[in-house]
Amino acid sequence: MLSKKTKYAINALVFLAKKPPKEPVLISEIASSEHIPKKFLETILLDLRNAGILNSKKGKGGGYYLIKHPSDVNLAEIIRYFDGAIGLLPCVTHKYYEKCEECTDEITCGIRHAFLAIRNETVEMLKKDTLESIIQKENELKNAH
Repeated sequence: MLSKKTKYAINALVFLAKKPPKEPVLISEIASSEHIPKKFLETILLDLRNAGILNSKKGKGGGYYLIKHPSDVNLAEIIRYFDGAIGLLPCVTHKYYEKCEECTDEITCGIRHAFLAIRNETVEMLKKDTLESIIQKENELKNAH
C-alpha cells in the first residue's frame, strides 16, 4: 500500500501538471483543492523540488511548478522516491536488493521467481503511467460519463 505521503505527492503533481507550464501555484491552493494538510504538503513539495521534479518561486506570484514535462514523470519514480522499493520481497527489488535470510539458493527459488515476475510487471505498468497519461485517462473517464 502506498504511504499517505506518496499518495499526496501524486495528487499534488497531477494538480500541477494540469496548470500552464512554469506557472507557480500557491501551496494553499494545492492543499485546498486536493484536501492535503498544508504543513504536510510543504514537506512533500520541498522533497519534490529536491528530486528535480518541481521548482519554486518566492514572493508575489510565487509558488511551485513542474520543471519536468508531465510525460516525463512516472509513478514508479514517485513511489521509489517516497516509499522506496517497489518489489514485495527484498531479493526482487532493483535499487534496494537484499538477500532473503531464509533463502538457500536464489537461482532455484520458486518464490523469488514468482515475485520477480510480479515486480517486473508492476514496474512496467508504473513506468507507463505518467502524469500526462493520468490526466488523459481522467479526461476520457469524464467524457464517458
